[in-house]
Amino acid sequence: MEKPKPVHPDFFSLLILKDQNIIELFCDLRAFLLEIHPESNELLYHTHALTTAFSISEKLGDAYCMIPIYTNHLNLGFTKGTLLDDPQHLLVGTGNLIRHIPVKTPSDYRNDEVIQLIKASVEFAVKNMEKPTKSVGKTISKIKKA
Repeated sequence: MEKPKPVHPDFFSLLILKDQNIIELFCDLRAFLLEIHPESNELLYHTHALTTAFSISEKLGDAYCMIPIYTNHLNLGFTKGTLLDDPQHLLVGTGNLIRHIPVKTPSDYRNDEVIQLIKASVEFAVKNMEKPTKSVGKTISKIKKA
């Protein structure tokens, strides 16, 4: 297994303010997602949550999953979760599109059911992409510096 690219400095400067457990979970989950789809572009945001979205293009609309980090927890989010087949009923939430898996330990995502859900989400994003992308494996920071 190849070591994932480093976390972008804009994101890292905010990540280090979180509890060590949250930082470790984020880093492991990020590495896990990049193992499954290394061509992902990472789109970085800091709004109500510190979030990295994994997209098949440079657009948030083409994202297939995300990791929002809140004060005391993080989730594995699926941007079009309501449109995915979820036979194991792993996804929770009440929004029109987004669903998530609450993450407390690596066993919450390091399993075959979640791997299949991530792969299905990537396939769905590829099928529904409006136009081909030139960006592959890039990190794009949308974080406004203070």
